[in-house]
Amino acid sequence: MTPHTPAGPVRAAGCVLWRRAPSGDGIELALVHRPKYGDWSWPKGKLNRAEREDARCGERRAARREVREETGMECELGAPLPTMRYLAQGRPKVVSYWAAEATDGEFAVNREVDRLLWLSPRDARRHLTYDHDRPLVDALLNTLHQVCD
Repeated sequence: MTPHTPAGPVRAAGCVLWRRAPSGDGIELALVHRPKYGDWSWPKGKLNRAEREDARCGERRAARREVREETGMECELGAPLPTMRYLAQGRPKVVSYWAAEATDGEFAVNREVDRLLWLSPRDARRHLTYDHDRPLVDALLNTLHQVCD
């Protein structure tokens, strides 16, 4: 990139990670706490070079990688969810999301995330730091409802 070429948006991918509630009543959603930003959000992150260059599957690979890195969980990607667009540190950011069911794994504190919470959809919506993350709760619930009908 030359100094005269404007930078494009930051591309990222992530998941609304869910599991069946241990009580057997409903589902729980995973929120991660990032101490660097002091926020609660969905597991997500920037695409690496290989993922950016793979137009067909790069975002899906990045979403799964970020879930594994931030939560320690393996997951099965489901339906795509709405793409979120917002400014992050003054630069446009585009985050592609998927519904993802946690299939295995165990959380351990890592360099980006120090806490993971499993919450009901209602509590997750309230606990999220950013308004732009909240519509993904309803998008996930609508997607799961359609699958179950």
